[in-house]
Amino acid sequence: MKTKVIRAAALCLVSSMYIAVHPLEVKASNTNENLPGAGLTLALSECLIPQDVQLVKATEEEVNPVKSEYADIAIAQVTNYVNCRSMPSEEGEVVGKLYNNSAATILGVEGDWYRIKSGNVDGYVKTEFVVTGDAAAELAKVVGRRVGVVNTTTLKVRQEPSTESAVLGLVPIEEELDVTEESDGWVKVSIEEGEGYVSTDYVNLSTIFVQAESKEEEEARLAKEEAERQAAAAATAASKKKTAASSSKSSSTSTAPQNSAPASSNGQAVANYALQFVGNPYVYGGTSLTNGADCSGFVMSVYANFGISLPHSSSALRSMGYEVSLADAQPGDIICYSGHAAIYIGNNSVVHASTAATGIKVTSPAAYRNVITVRRIY
Repeated sequence: MKTKVIRAAALCLVSSMYIAVHPLEVKASNTNENLPGAGLTLALSECLIPQDVQLVKATEEEVNPVKSEYADIAIAQVTNYVNCRSMPSEEGEVVGKLYNNSAATILGVEGDWYRIKSGNVDGYVKTEFVVTGDAAAELAKVVGRRVGVVNTTTLKVRQEPSTESAVLGLVPIEEELDVTEESDGWVKVSIEEGEGYVSTDYVNLSTIFVQAESKEEEEARLAKEEAERQAAAAATAASKKKTAASSSKSSSTSTAPQNSAPASSNGQAVANYALQFVGNPYVYGGTSLTNGADCSGFVMSVYANFGISLPHSSSALRSMGYEVSLADAQPGDIICYSGHAAIYIGNNSVVHASTAATGIKVTSPAAYRNVITVRRIY
């Protein structure tokens, strides 16, 4: 490490005289408290150091040691949720809810309350309802989802952790991939072609946790769910009424077949349209339903036929429409996986532009890989 010794005879003489006259005025500073002449200027104090003593400059790591990404984390361990309040008291207004296994950043401690930040919630929770420290760090590896966001134009995913290994698949910039293992300089990620390896130079690693839900977010969610229930009930009633009317009409009119095209504004129509292209090729970066598309290009182009604009990115598709559970998936819903997207067609199956080897195909079950989210556009 580089050393620095200043030898200035005149300055040393002045400083020695100063100390001789004012021996009690020498004060220790934060950065040089163990050095002769501390409290004077750095140049002056260095001048007073014997020539055989070296002033060693601390490295950045020694001054500011790197903190663990889990150093300030708190993870809820409750039956359902714990209320986040506006002040550290049971009398505080409820500003949000931190659900079981949700994570938050600790901003401070007041008695037996933590002030936390999670999502859009900034409030207080009782310390007894969350775990912190080493316990939280271990739990984080279980409840968090480790991801790597691609930071290069086209990332080559290799079969083994080596630049000499064969390429398993290609992934575009800003795609978010699930990380299943980490080692020196490499991480194992999940893509449609299987699990492969990428250099940590080309992905930004982080851990994603479920976060708190604010009071406003909860109210909006509940209102939306109620509207969906009412819409579903109305649709069911309308369908029964239409079936009854159709049955009555068929008994008193011509028996000629009544052929009508499916409505263009429903998920079943999307699924039916997508199925027409099974067998067509997969092309990385492509958007042609006939000449070749990749997974997000396929979803984008199918929906474009119905006048809906979607992004050409499987990661970006995760924020389109609204989320539903896989158990409630309906035809036309978009199912998102690590680095991949597909269209649900019903019967626990999806249609998707899978790989260069298989092209556009139907796969069952829908959860043949870990499902990150299911998005409903209609």
